Amino acid sequence: MEEKNKLTRADFEKAKTKEELIAIAKERKVPIKNVLNILQYERELRFLQVELVKLQQWVQKNNKRVAIIFEGRDAAGKGGSIRRFIEHLNPRSMRLVALSKPTEVEQGQWYFRRYIKQLPNPGEIVFFDRSWYNRAVVEPVMGFCTEEQYKQYMVQVPEFEHMLYESGVEIIKFWFSISKEEQQARFTSRLENPLKRWKFSPVDQKGQALWKEYSFYKEQMFSRTHTSYCPWIVIKTNNKLEARLESMRYVLSKFNYDGKEKAETSILPDPNVVMRYYRSVKQF
Repeated sequence: MEEKNKLTRADFEKAKTKEELIAIAKERKVPIKNVLNILQYERELRFLQVELVKLQQWVQKNNKRVAIIFEGRDAAGKGGSIRRFIEHLNPRSMRLVALSKPTEVEQGQWYFRRYIKQLPNPGEIVFFDRSWYNRAVVEPVMGFCTEEQYKQYMVQVPEFEHMLYESGVEIIKFWFSISKEEQQARFTSRLENPLKRWKFSPVDQKGQALWKEYSFYKEQMFSRTHTSYCPWIVIKTNNKLEARLESMRYVLSKFNYDGKEKAETSILPDPNVVMRYYRSVKQF
C-alpha cells in the first residue's frame, strides 16, 4: 500500500523528472513547500547566470569597465552572493577583490591607492568583497582609523568616485541589509558549522554589541556618499536566496547587453527588496 504523507524510495525511482516527483508528493499530500522554493530558486539562478555570461561577453566585446561593490554588516550574505555571480563567468575577464588589512607601507600611503590598483581594466568586471568603504563604517566603529583620517576620507570619497565615473568606470554599490536578529542567527550557524567557522572573526563578535554604532556610521555613509552618478543600492531582505537573485537582476537591468531581450526570466528587480538610498528631506 502507498504510504500517505511520505515519499518512498520507489517514488524516487519511478519519477523521471522533478515535475513528476512533485506531482507524486502533492498526490500524497507530502509537505514540500521548502523544496519547491529551493527548486524555484535554482531555476531562477540558472537563468540569471546565463544572462550574466551574456553581460560579461558584452563587457569584454565593448571594453567596458565595471566595478561591483558588495558592502553590508558581517554575515549579511555578501560572499555567498558574489560566489553565485561569478560561478560561471570567464576568469580571464573577471576578478574578485577581497583585500586583507593594509600593510605597514600601505598605511602610510594615500588611502585609495591600494584600491586604485584593483580597478577594472577595459573589458573586465571586478567584484569587491568589501571595498574602500571599510573606512566609512568598520574602521571608525572598531577604532582602526583616527577621527581625522575618517573626516578626510568622507570628504574625498565622493570626488574619488566622480573621477572614476568621468573616466568611464561603471560602479554599482550594494548594501546588503539584514536585521539584528538575523545577523545573530547567522553568527550562531557559522559557529555550529565546522566548514563555516573560519568566517567568524573577533570583529564579528562585536557586531551585535556595536549594532547602534554601525547603524550611525552607516547612515553617515549613505547621506554623504549617495550621489546621482554613484548611488547606493540597498538589498533589504533576511532571505539569502532572494538577496542573491535580486542583486543579480539589478546588475542585469543596468546594461543593454546583447541578447537581453531573450532572457528566460525577469531581469527587473523587485522594488520591495532592491531600493536606492534617499536622504531624508525632514530637517531637525
